Amino acid sequence: MGVGQSGPEDAQTWGNGAAIARMLSYNKVKIFGCDLSLGAAELTARRLRSEGGVCDVTTADVTKSSDVQRVVDAIMSKYGRIDILVNNVGTTVSGDPVTLTEEQWDKQMNINLKTVYLACHSVLPIMEKQGSGCIINNASIAGLRYLGKPQVAYNAAKAAVIHFTKVTAVLYAAKGIRINAVVPGFMMVPLVEQFGRSDDEAERETYRKITENNVPMGRMGDGHDVANAATFLASQSAKYITGHPLVVDGGLTCSTGT
Repeated sequence: MGVGQSGPEDAQTWGNGAAIARMLSYNKVKIFGCDLSLGAAELTARRLRSEGGVCDVTTADVTKSSDVQRVVDAIMSKYGRIDILVNNVGTTVSGDPVTLTEEQWDKQMNINLKTVYLACHSVLPIMEKQGSGCIINNASIAGLRYLGKPQVAYNAAKAAVIHFTKVTAVLYAAKGIRINAVVPGFMMVPLVEQFGRSDDEAERETYRKITENNVPMGRMGDGHDVANAATFLASQSAKYITGHPLVVDGGLTCSTGT
């Protein structure tokens, strides 16, 4: 799980991964997270430990199978089992099929989709041997509809995450493994705040598109809204739910606004 948190330790804004780790930690789950930036992961770990949680972190590039397997091996060495896997890695880049380079397309597929496959590839055999497990994939409403900005690779990858979740959930339903997805809408997270401060006009435009929206509730959500949904899906309260994309978007995908 990508748990990295940017910003100061007393920041009020939490990223999706950090907030999910926090809410699971509140529910006595022992967290083992990773991030491309060890410093960002350690920031989350310190914040969770200050609240009484148990959190280990390591650095990893989860687009690489060797890094994913190393993280999984470290978890198994310490705990001997994996009960919950949260696949929370992703980023977007602007572009349509003409303006996107092949390199940008491949990178988007690797970050937003391949990472989900690689983690499931390593963890599903462990959960199958245990006879139980829960996987939550972080998707996006960009995988459900056009959001007013050209990000076709991200849209396609997140749509694939949702379908990957559904198909894999059916394949493993009889093996005691539940697989669901959280599907966030416009969330005020550190990455979005970073876009707003960027020197890159494309990133500032992304910030405007995200923040100047027509969400029926009249406000953006935050990382803890995503975390509450993920924690529910990981809990026994959701024991008969699998293959479900849980949309957390203030009603946006039910409306005609963008």
